[in-house]
Amino acid sequence: MIPANKVKAGSVVIIDGELCKVLKRHHHTPGNLRAMVQAVLRNIKTGNSFPLRWAADEKIEVAFLDEREMEYLYDDGTSYNLMDTTNFEQITVDHDFFGEAIQYVLPNTKVKITFHEGVPVGVNLPQTVDLEITDCDAAIKNQTATTSYKRATMETGLTVMVPPFITRGEKIRVNTETGEYVERVGK
Repeated sequence: MIPANKVKAGSVVIIDGELCKVLKRHHHTPGNLRAMVQAVLRNIKTGNSFPLRWAADEKIEVAFLDEREMEYLYDDGTSYNLMDTTNFEQITVDHDFFGEAIQYVLPNTKVKITFHEGVPVGVNLPQTVDLEITDCDAAIKNQTATTSYKRATMETGLTVMVPPFITRGEKIRVNTETGEYVERVGK
């Protein structure tokens, strides 16, 4: 337990038995009133955000998280199978666990999985991933690379806007945070 004025943005705290990530926090001291901390939190399980206010000296329970590198193995139709890269222990997680992030992950991709008390609660993808283009719109004659992009579908089903010189079968680097084309990496 730590005082509310020591909680920082990015911290994971336990509110009413639920894990919540602090998105924003502001320490406020209004004139002759008591100091308070105003925060915006996101429930990790549901994804809902909500505001909360604490007295500056109120005690807050901080969650201790463990992050492990794991390798995505395969999708068995009902869940995703992952393997710990240090002790080779395998776990399964529901499809909801990855959400849209699965479009950046191929078999044998290493990801960071966050655990709380032995239960997986989050996934951190690498900054960029290299994916092959399986389908691509045709380039329009006289297009310039700086003014127009075309739609390309990756091997995972992800759709990315790419410059007109990119063709089907090429590998490109995609930013996992923005979903944008970064560069061509070869065939």
